Amino acid sequence: MTRLLALVPYLSARPDGVALTEAARDFGVSERQVRADLELLWMCGLPGYGPGDLIDVSFEGDRVKVTFSAGMVRPLRLTTDEAVALVVALRTLLELPGLAERDAVSRALAKVSAAAGDAAERVTPVAVSVDAREETLAVVRSALEGGRALHLHYYVPTRDERTERTVDPMQLLLVDGRWYLEAWCRRAEGVRLFRLDRVDDVVVLDEPAAPPPQATSRTVDGGVYRPEQDSPAVRLRLARAGRWVADYYPVEDVAPVDDPPGGLAVTVRTADLAWARRLVATLGGNALVDEPAELGMQVAAEAREALRRYGIEHRPAGG
Repeated sequence: MTRLLALVPYLSARPDGVALTEAARDFGVSERQVRADLELLWMCGLPGYGPGDLIDVSFEGDRVKVTFSAGMVRPLRLTTDEAVALVVALRTLLELPGLAERDAVSRALAKVSAAAGDAAERVTPVAVSVDAREETLAVVRSALEGGRALHLHYYVPTRDERTERTVDPMQLLLVDGRWYLEAWCRRAEGVRLFRLDRVDDVVVLDEPAAPPPQATSRTVDGGVYRPEQDSPAVRLRLARAGRWVADYYPVEDVAPVDDPPGGLAVTVRTADLAWARRLVATLGGNALVDEPAELGMQVAAEAREALRRYGIEHRPAGG
């Protein structure tokens, strides 16, 4: 969000345009990410959201310039309520570890607070909990800025395993209060998201980061869980109380079913059947596994073992 808000005035200050490579370097992201940001800005603008209302940018070869800024470079006239809301947001930003433009945010907060007057003084200080250790975030940020590869120890909760990875950093993401490193994982030979609070140790290597051409940044607008298309498919039938799975996870082949009544059949893709097993266990009796058969047998075996530990005899249906 910070980068999107900064892009328009950045481009407006360069009326002759700027090379995409230069913009990517100035913002510390890939050229592909800058293009994605600009494509998103095309859908932003003034109420009405028709021609002449939306932000417009023009590409000429490898250069880009803004042709309509939708007023984003004009000074804002804020109401008291808007100013107070902005004070809260800016104070929240200042609490985030590793904030790149801390001085700029502090100056903006001082200006908005002065404009809001007594109303800003009544705002209760905001405390924000962000889970990544600041030193880890600082190391990762330095690798990104220096274009260096990283060696890290990473905890994988689905396997309860501590792994070693050498990765080529691509970008940092803050999603739902958690920091993630998007990077090309040389071990997995693919783009992966690493939650920074699960990084036990990280070292900047004396070698350049070199994500291969096929390393494409993923969108996290719908959440960080985005399985690969070639991941194994798990077919579930969800009871009415378990239909939330279709809203929370990316699913395919969604269809209503009568068994269970008011239920929903969905396909979830995952490379880790242990994760799927835990999901079904969490759902209790609100999910049935149709495929793969291996998963259904594992879930049934774990359920029988749980009953045995509680001293409850398992009786098959009809028995």
